[in-house]
Formats: sequence, C-alpha cells, structure tokens
Amino acid sequence: MRIVIKVGTSTLAYSTYRLNIQRVKKLVEVISDLENAGHEMILVSSGAIAMGAGKLMLADRPSDIPTKQAAAAVGQCELMYTYDNMFSEYNHTVAQLLLTGNDFHSDERRTNFTNTIARLLELRVIPIINENDTVTTDEIKVGDNDTLASQVAVNVNADLLILLSDIDGLYTSDPHTNKDAKLINVVDHLDEKILTLGEDSHGSLGTGGMKTKLNAALRCVENGCEMVIANGDKPENIYAILKGEQVGTRFVRRQ
Repeated sequence: MRIVIKVGTSTLAYSTYRLNIQRVKKLVEVISDLENAGHEMILVSSGAIAMGAGKLMLADRPSDIPTKQAAAAVGQCELMYTYDNMFSEYNHTVAQLLLTGNDFHSDERRTNFTNTIARLLELRVIPIINENDTVTTDEIKVGDNDTLASQVAVNVNADLLILLSDIDGLYTSDPHTNKDAKLINVVDHLDEKILTLGEDSHGSLGTGGMKTKLNAALRCVENGCEMVIANGDKPENIYAILKGEQVGTRFVRRQ
C-alpha cells in the first residue's frame, strides 16, 4: 500500500511547544516497520512553528506573519534534524519537501512534485512534507496540513490517508461540550449532514479543526483514497487501522 500519514502539532508537541519525544519515537518506529514490510510511506508533518516557538522561548504561538515565518524557519531545521536522527536508527533515509499552494495549482509544478515523490519512493526514501511556512502568504498558502495531506494523497495516488490528531475521530456532536456525543466509526457516504458536523474550531497549537478534516476526507474519497481520522496519542494504532479494525473514523472511498 501507498500510505500517507499526517501528524498534527498537538500530537508532536506538548503545550510547552517542546517535542513529545516518546510519542515521536513510537511514530518513527511504526512508520519504519511498515516501510520494512514493503509499504510506501509518506509523512506529512506539522510542528515547525511550534518547535520554533519553543526553541526561541516564545511565551505563546506567534500570531503575526513575520514571527510565524521566523519560528517556522528555526523549527523546520529542528524538526528535520529530529526525524533524520530517529529514522537513521532504523536505517531509513528521509527527504524534506516544503510545498505551497502553487505546487498544486500549477500543472508543471504539480508534475515535478509527483515525479520527485515517485522517484524517492522507488529509492525507498521516506518523504517528509510540510507547508513552506517561511515564505507562504495568503495568496499561495495551502492553509493547513489536513488540506495539504489530502492534496498529497490524491496527487500521489495513495491508497490510504491517516490523519493523526488530538481527537478520537468524528463524533455526532462536540464531545467536549456534549457527554452523550457518539464516535462515528465508519462513514460510507460523506453528505451535507456529515459535513455540518465539522465546526471550524481548533486548539492553540495547530491550525486545523474538524472542518478541515472533513473537507480532506471529501477530497480523498472522491478520488479513490480512503481516509481515517484517529487519535495520535498511540501511534501503534496505525497497525490496527491497516488491519481494518475499528479505530477512529474511517471514510470509505467511492467506487
């Protein structure tokens, strides 16, 4: 299988903007193991701005564009250094790709991107993708890594996209405010009723929310790629997802 895994900032980092070392190590171990088993693995990783904010000892996540871009520039180095060291322990080579919206909107740039990914996978390299937050503006940004991950998955003809976040999946209502909210295990038909369950809210660490995840699911299932939303607190659950077990919310591809 060709699998894209997106990991959110809240999964990678503590609220202190420091790396959750134990969790990231486990994520790297699982991805490395699946690569060893013959799967083609692509990682879409958030976390650059948060890690940069931590290294710069900023009290809060930056809100102005220059500080965001400065934090991203610092944090992306730290993020890739961490991934390179951890994956090297399992004898895997990683590659960094930083993208903007133009890389999907331009036919030429999209072709260059997909050709690069194809060759990296042939060479058994694990691509690690993030938005190029150091240069993006409103005109060229993708916006969030849920959207980025779904665009990557569709353009590289992935079989499965797994979004690892700080929520167990899609609920019938907001589980933070409604104790009777029920987890939806499988979505066979992503209609307007399901889409309205996604409120455009997010936490302090990242930029995504359930709305972006549902839009990502819609893009995937309409283009032949299944998608799963799952909690990233236990990366080993990826094994259960690949076995088809009930973990998080699975969005079934349209035939």
